[in-house]
Amino acid sequence: MDPIAFEFFGIQVAWYGIIISIGIILGVIVATKRAVKVGLHEETIIDMCLIAIPLAIIGARAYYVIFKWDYYSQNIFQIFKIREGGLAIHGAVLAGVLGGYLFCKYRKIDFLTLADVCAPSIILGQAIGRWGNYFNQEAYGRPTDLPWAIEINGEMVHPTFFYESMWNFVVFIFLIYYTKKKKYNGQIFLLYLALYSLGRFFIEGLRTDSLMIGPLRVAQLISISLILIAVIGMKVLNSRKNTY
Repeated sequence: MDPIAFEFFGIQVAWYGIIISIGIILGVIVATKRAVKVGLHEETIIDMCLIAIPLAIIGARAYYVIFKWDYYSQNIFQIFKIREGGLAIHGAVLAGVLGGYLFCKYRKIDFLTLADVCAPSIILGQAIGRWGNYFNQEAYGRPTDLPWAIEINGEMVHPTFFYESMWNFVVFIFLIYYTKKKKYNGQIFLLYLALYSLGRFFIEGLRTDSLMIGPLRVAQLISISLILIAVIGMKVLNSRKNTY
């Protein structure tokens, strides 16, 4: 599969970028529709995205560079060549959430309300974006003889990008459904953190290209941390609800 979709005035446009853009656009559309239902203006989502999305891209790159510093410390200018790859979704999520939080503080908007609105959009974008890995022939797993294996470099391997995409779509549907049943602001966002991280932890164990800290996979460590944060957060917010 050719990772380049087409050229525009001599600039190569990759399928990865196109798919990521589609994920972002659909996520924004879903979030604007959900925002109206909780009394927020659609423009609020657009304004927030103008801050959160660029920060998410910077965060995705910074995260990757940090854990590949042995290479980038010797090739500083490669840090800025983002079109050559090297983005990490955990960095994007962490930086994007920070951008959303700062936006809410500035606009005096309840962060947990906005986070609940945007959580399904985030996981939808992740579900769609994973297909960019297919075109780049990356984010695959170890060899397998399962009937749904894909061929990479002459070897049949786990399509871990597909596993994660399907899991994320399931989480998206669940979050949309559960919105009507939520008991307190922040619950949908924390469920997103917990459920995405749960799937990512197990799927990451199949991958062969994980960022590592010694013998440990970084994504699995982050996933465990986010699950703990989500569980603690839900207990705290639920107790506050009951107190009031």
